[in-house]
Amino acid sequence: MRRWLRQHRYALLVAVRRLVTQPFSSLANILVIGLTLAVPIIAASVLVSAQPIAREIPVSPELTLFLNPNTSNIEATSLTAALRNKQPEAILDTRLITREQALQTLKANPSWSEALAVLPDNPLPDAIVVTLRDTPDLARHASKLAQEWRSLPQVDSVQLDSDWVRRLEAILGFIRIGLGMLAIGVALVVLATVFNTVRMQALTQREEIGVARLVGATESFVRRPFLYLGALTGIVASVIAIGLAALALQPINTALARLASQYGAHFSLHLPDALSLLMSVALVAILAALSARWSVTRNTRF
Repeated sequence: MRRWLRQHRYALLVAVRRLVTQPFSSLANILVIGLTLAVPIIAASVLVSAQPIAREIPVSPELTLFLNPNTSNIEATSLTAALRNKQPEAILDTRLITREQALQTLKANPSWSEALAVLPDNPLPDAIVVTLRDTPDLARHASKLAQEWRSLPQVDSVQLDSDWVRRLEAILGFIRIGLGMLAIGVALVVLATVFNTVRMQALTQREEIGVARLVGATESFVRRPFLYLGALTGIVASVIAIGLAALALQPINTALARLASQYGAHFSLHLPDALSLLMSVALVAILAALSARWSVTRNTRF
């Protein structure tokens, strides 16, 4: 066990020495990998910051039926009750908002009160807000009801208030797919960069490797420092990438704060949790070590 630990400690020290003895080359390779890794980290930050918004949105969508202007209050009230009684297993609640109630609500908003004051008549229609129950096939069922209710003579138009929720979920799904493809591209960059770095190191140490073999060094002993070199390169590059991503999020969050304040909201991007970042560092280190092993195996056959 002690012998095994001494061998790995020796390999680690050799890898560190090789990084230090060629600082400019090592730093250039690390920066290339770090800048490449920073891009998916920022994309992941957007994804993990936006997911809570989608989760906090109520799952039961609302259908809003805007009635024709010539629909009387009695007809609107009857239609509200009829909708609720027709499909009680699908409808959780129905609520009639008369045009007078809608007008008073808008007048209470200072940004609308002045504009409404100059209008001779109330331009708002009566509306029925239908809250649906949470069912396994909620989206399809809501679309079917909306299409059915558009054909009613009292209804002018139907608005599915959860449409934007599904659009947000679709955008998040697109980001997930894009992030996965981006991760594959980044992995290829890491593999190629580390492969070339280890290749140059192996060619530089060609005579040293030959002498080591002559005195009885095993292949694992020869390759081990290069594996540590690749893993160290990946770890340092990952840490730099996390730092670059954190710095890049600062001006982005400043701009987002100004934009969100215009809507009376607060939104900011944040890095993934520490466990996810630690796992990503470990994954990059493993990829870099595998690339180093592949490279040293191919370039030390002499």
